[in-house]
Amino acid sequence: MKKLLFVALMVLGTTMGASAQQRYAVIDTKYILERIPAYKEADAKLKLIGEQWQKEIDDLQVQLDKMYKNYESEQFMLTEALKKKREDELFEKEKQVRDLQKKRFGYEGDLFKERQRLIKPVQDKVYDAIQKIATSRSYDFVLDKSEGITIIFADPKLDKSDDVLKELGIK
Repeated sequence: MKKLLFVALMVLGTTMGASAQQRYAVIDTKYILERIPAYKEADAKLKLIGEQWQKEIDDLQVQLDKMYKNYESEQFMLTEALKKKREDELFEKEKQVRDLQKKRFGYEGDLFKERQRLIKPVQDKVYDAIQKIATSRSYDFVLDKSEGITIIFADPKLDKSDDVLKELGIK
């Protein structure tokens, strides 16, 4: 969607003619965010939380693997009723692992919610600062070179990332 909008704006800009010169700036949000202490703290917390949740899932997977090995070694000695019972237990444990994975790391899972809670406020401040700079300096376009849009070359004097940091009060 971003790329489509960017391409549409670029086509519109080039078709407007030479009389309307476009003003634009290039920023690097990754560069900006990596220099904000609140973002670094939030990102570190998020990584720690993710690692803890992954360990929880890994521990369940180890239990499941052990259950499978035990079942494979004992299945020849089990009655049909006991085999069925063990298979049901294995199925339930697999489901438990999958459900926990989905709950923690799935689309709109716990990690997504934590990211929204910890990082989104910092990102919102950055985008507000970008918008403030763009409107005060009358930029028609502000391109982000950190993700999504491929920029083959950008004149360093167009990079306004440091201006955004100054607007946020970060040196």
